[in-house]
Amino acid sequence: MKESEAGAPAIAGTAMTMTGGHAAFRHLLIALTAFLTLIDLFAIQAILPSLAAIYRVSAAEIGSAANACTLGMAVSSLVTAMLSGRLPRRAGVAVSLMLLAIPTFLLGFVDNLWLFTAMRVLQGVLMAAAFTLMLAYIGEEFMGAGAAPAFAAFVTGNVLSNFAGRLLSASAAEAVGIIGTFQIFAALNLAGAILVWFTLRGTAPMAKTQRAASAFAVIGAHLANPALRAAFGIGFLILFLFIGVFTYVNFVLARPPISLGMMQVGTVYFVFVPSLVTTLLAGRVAARLGPKPALIAFLGVALAGLAPLGAPALVPVLAGLVLVAIGTFGAQAIATGIVGMAAKGERGAASGMYLASYFAGGLAGSILLGQIFEGLGWPATLLAMAGAALLATGIAARLPVSLFSPPPYENVIRRHREVD
Repeated sequence: MKESEAGAPAIAGTAMTMTGGHAAFRHLLIALTAFLTLIDLFAIQAILPSLAAIYRVSAAEIGSAANACTLGMAVSSLVTAMLSGRLPRRAGVAVSLMLLAIPTFLLGFVDNLWLFTAMRVLQGVLMAAAFTLMLAYIGEEFMGAGAAPAFAAFVTGNVLSNFAGRLLSASAAEAVGIIGTFQIFAALNLAGAILVWFTLRGTAPMAKTQRAASAFAVIGAHLANPALRAAFGIGFLILFLFIGVFTYVNFVLARPPISLGMMQVGTVYFVFVPSLVTTLLAGRVAARLGPKPALIAFLGVALAGLAPLGAPALVPVLAGLVLVAIGTFGAQAIATGIVGMAAKGERGAASGMYLASYFAGGLAGSILLGQIFEGLGWPATLLAMAGAALLATGIAARLPVSLFSPPPYENVIRRHREVD
């Protein structure tokens, strides 16, 4: 199969005419690819109580092990972004997903928590590689007005994977056991690799028009940008909050007085369904209100959702989870957009740095909040997460509009070269 012509997006074997039906089909493929790329990320959270019993460990220990994938994702996102200019898109995504099936399959057979943790880290490395390269593919293949719907389709597939992955893991664990569950997810990884290989046209990285700056100069330039620094910090806190809520609420739901079974815990994640709609609307909200007010509004929704989570009844907990999901997914969509607006060059590296910070926040949340949950209980955990939401809101509130038009990127790079 030939590489696509520069800037000419096409499905394998088709010409790029972008009729309405063709565009809808491409967006469906993008959403499905995103779904299969991150299906393993949070699916395991629905079966954490069962895994804790199998490994005979505490909620904090199994929570930290399960979310260790965020460590691999943080490192891999940054490395892949820095190398993305040399990596083919279709082959990179397909190979990453094919290799992802190996640790996913092995998770059903590892007999100690350290090996389990290592497999989750490896999963994170491969998921982030596929994720970052797919973002690069979309950014290069869809230009102008076509970019927003393509990215919206990608985000929608990610949101759907959060919901469906948890539901599938819970139902599969009851039907075929833990080993069978991981085998099913390994098969989905392979299906994702096949889908990408046969539906995306092989695409070379965008040609460089000038000599690339060193990786250190690029990182330094992005860190010198106040808007990007703020976005990185907000991304860290968003996943810190999200991981804390949707990891440790499973233990709250499984214990008295709510006492849900494993399959019932899986069905709780229908709370993500409203987010499928609101995340798609986040861009319109930001366009109408501005990125800063919209970001503050979504963070406020997430903060409002924390209080009902302390109730000893299912209905208010479900309402709180809906609000947290809407708020964190919406804030994530807007923060990602801020990165794209604020970065005046090397946007792939900026996205990689954002994702590295985002996933590092998830790792910190799983470890720190797990210790609080075990030592001080669920109410104290909710207070810690409220503090994270308030801190993110404070950072967002200090974003002046002028920060979205920083000095020319090339000038910052030049200053770094002169220092070197």
